[in-house]
Amino acid sequence: MPPVPQTRNLKELPKFRDGLSYLYVEHAVVEREAGGIGIYDREGLTLAPVAGLGVLFLGPGTRITHAAIRLLAENGCSVAWVGEGMARFYAQGLGDTRSAARLYRQAQAWADPALHLQVVLRLYRMRFPEPLPEGLTLEQVRGLEGVRVRETYARWSRETGVPWYGRSYDRGNWRAADPVNRALSAGASYLYGLAHAAIVSMGFSPALGFIHTGKLLSFVYDIADLYKADYLVPAAFRTVAESAVDEEGVERRVRQALRKAIHEGRLLERMAEDLLGLFRGLGLPEDEDPVAVEEEDPTRPGGLWDLEGEVEGGVAYGGDDPGEGSEEP
Repeated sequence: MPPVPQTRNLKELPKFRDGLSYLYVEHAVVEREAGGIGIYDREGLTLAPVAGLGVLFLGPGTRITHAAIRLLAENGCSVAWVGEGMARFYAQGLGDTRSAARLYRQAQAWADPALHLQVVLRLYRMRFPEPLPEGLTLEQVRGLEGVRVRETYARWSRETGVPWYGRSYDRGNWRAADPVNRALSAGASYLYGLAHAAIVSMGFSPALGFIHTGKLLSFVYDIADLYKADYLVPAAFRTVAESAVDEEGVERRVRQALRKAIHEGRLLERMAEDLLGLFRGLGLPEDEDPVAVEEEDPTRPGGLWDLEGEVEGGVAYGGDDPGEGSEEP
């Protein structure tokens, strides 16, 4: 690695609401530097602490050394490989052992019909700027949601002057769709990538959806839909309005517009807060302190399932010899 003209030190990292810090890197080389990592890019070397880092997002044009990955893993930091601006989620590597408490809460709510319905109604209500009347049935809420979506498209069509004939696109013939539909589809894929990254990084499952079902990314669609009216629809219509003369490349431009809006609106942090709040107050474990669900000691062995409840793991059962009957941590 050639000498670099400037060295910066990231003493403070951006954080989700629960204190989990994260860092996004693209077009750079990540190496191990003393007790942290060094990020080499065109601007020079940036030193980042590892002990306080929860998730490292690696964007396009990024290379990372084995030594850096090992250090991150030893310090319990997750690594996620994502697209530009987190527009896609490709893979993740988990570091130290982490609590599955959030996944358990999600699974319990998903499996219980009454709790499942509560979460579905919460997800729908979160899409509306004003509180909905109490006592509405799920069918009534779906109807109001349909009206809200149609009005959102119509309003942005009026404000930007972009004609709107309805949501329509052909997966087999992408170019057959009009520019605004292409912009909406391209922008939606960007939003799905960000939601996927937030869900996995926070310890939830992208497959256990509540409104959407049957797909491995069902929960991703549930969460991304919360922000389409605030981010996706305005960006798509504005981008097409600004591209009236040149309709080519509208997909790239809408992704750029979305990336800027998402960064300025700190949407990743908002997603993390909404994910935590979604399962709060359902009568599930840790309801009294839903944010502090991580284990005090992440290296402690997990428990063992039992008919009477969880029993201690990492303990030798069935003999005096400490090696007999012991379980793997």
